[in-house]
Amino acid sequence: GCRFCAVKPSRAPPPLDPNEPANVAEAIAEWGLDYVVLTSVDRDDLEDQGATHIEATVRNLKTSAPDILVEALAPDFRGEPHLVERVARSGLDVFAHNVETVPELQADVRDRRANWDQSVEVLKMAKAAGAGITKTSLMLGLGETRAQVIRALRLLRDADVDVVTFGQYMRPTKRHLPVVEYLTPEAFDAYREIAEGMGFLYVASGPMVRSSYKAGEYFLEGVL
Repeated sequence: GCRFCAVKPSRAPPPLDPNEPANVAEAIAEWGLDYVVLTSVDRDDLEDQGATHIEATVRNLKTSAPDILVEALAPDFRGEPHLVERVARSGLDVFAHNVETVPELQADVRDRRANWDQSVEVLKMAKAAGAGITKTSLMLGLGETRAQVIRALRLLRDADVDVVTFGQYMRPTKRHLPVVEYLTPEAFDAYREIAEGMGFLYVASGPMVRSSYKAGEYFLEGVL
């Protein structure tokens, strides 16, 4: 129900494919990749919200291709610790979950069941459960101020979040939130410098950046 997202909810979601974790792992292992990002829709219809499915996919992938680096861009699992911990302990290298926008705009931008505090707690839970690197992303151009962005960054660092990305919000249809501002490349560069100065492990910031933009390249350059 987020006002920026064009993915339509399903009133009758199909059951999970029990072979998907094995099939995904087998296919990716054959591709010979160095880094892969796994993501999913929310599955609030399921008791475990798909956490076991994601965990199995990561574990199978690490068995099929032990050298591959795995990032999971995970849902918030309604903030339930045991589900967050299940994914965080799956053997992944990066646990990602997006806060999407600054705290002040959460109620206008995101579904009422999602919020800043819950998302930050998810990232903190993942780190406490053993996720080596935590990552999040913010869309810019929704009406946030510079001061609000800087405060959001400080809050993320206080939560020990390691990686942040910034991208330009683009309106998918006329039924979604309008773009308030198109930031210049120079403005994105300035936010990157501010974030780097706060001690984030690495930062990607630019108009066309998305949460998984050059994830492997940035990870390999910034960490390894």
